[in-house]
Amino acid sequence: MNEIIKEAASVEEAKALIAQELGVAEDMVSYEVLQEPGKKVLGLFGGGAARVKGTRKASAAEMAKAYLTAVLEGMGAEEFTVTVTEQDNGCVLSLDGEHLGFIIGRRGDTLDALQYLTGLVANRADNAYYRVTLDIGNYREKREQSLVALARRLGAQTARTGRRHSLEPMNPYERRIIHTAVQDMEGVTSWSVGSDAARHVIIGPSDDNPHKNNPEQGRGRGGNRGRGGNRGGRGGDRRERGPRRDRDYEVVAPERPVREFISRSNPLPTADDVTPPTRTESEKELNATLYGRIDL
Repeated sequence: MNEIIKEAASVEEAKALIAQELGVAEDMVSYEVLQEPGKKVLGLFGGGAARVKGTRKASAAEMAKAYLTAVLEGMGAEEFTVTVTEQDNGCVLSLDGEHLGFIIGRRGDTLDALQYLTGLVANRADNAYYRVTLDIGNYREKREQSLVALARRLGAQTARTGRRHSLEPMNPYERRIIHTAVQDMEGVTSWSVGSDAARHVIIGPSDDNPHKNNPEQGRGRGGNRGRGGNRGGRGGDRRERGPRRDRDYEVVAPERPVREFISRSNPLPTADDVTPPTRTESEKELNATLYGRIDL
């Protein structure tokens, strides 16, 4: 029941009765005064009661759920459920169903866009900020665990070698996860660069990292020494190259097909195990050999 009509001696009393019956605060009810209380004659006779209609307002979570459901149906999603979990100043909308992977999108881009739009709708219900988190199949939790593991792995490399690592562009929530994961690691720090959709995190050496001003670029044979015993080149006079890419990820080149060499002088047998006959030279070729030009 979202709409109630009550009569009372005053409008305020009728409003209180409506909110009590709906089980919500008075500011969650939209009121319409149908009849003002009548005045009594001589203070003793007559006078009518106030008549007020109250309609329960949709909460921010309900508005978010209704909007999200309509959008998903428009996107062609079928047989799904939306579960609302209330939190302080916000809620979590959890999606369950089959074949909902397209809602996540590449690296969660579609999920983040839906979350942003749903949050805009939910914040129409109240002046205070209301945070909406959209999740599907515990994707948020799995993504956070993956980012933490990545940050710690690259942070350990930076602490050991002093090299910087540039991560892919991320939204503010994911960048915050990276910063939090490395903030307690010794010899490592992180910062964000870029703008808008290109903003990303860089993990680099902190001021107390002994390799900050002399990062190791990897070790070759003999402790990365070239010929002549000098580190970094042959004989210590190697031409400087341009900046090298950080080898954060292993690049595996596809295998090239092996070409089989077939000698023309010894052709392979055919499918019926019979060696084809040797090519017979034509009369023109024989004459060219017999009567060719002779240099004296």
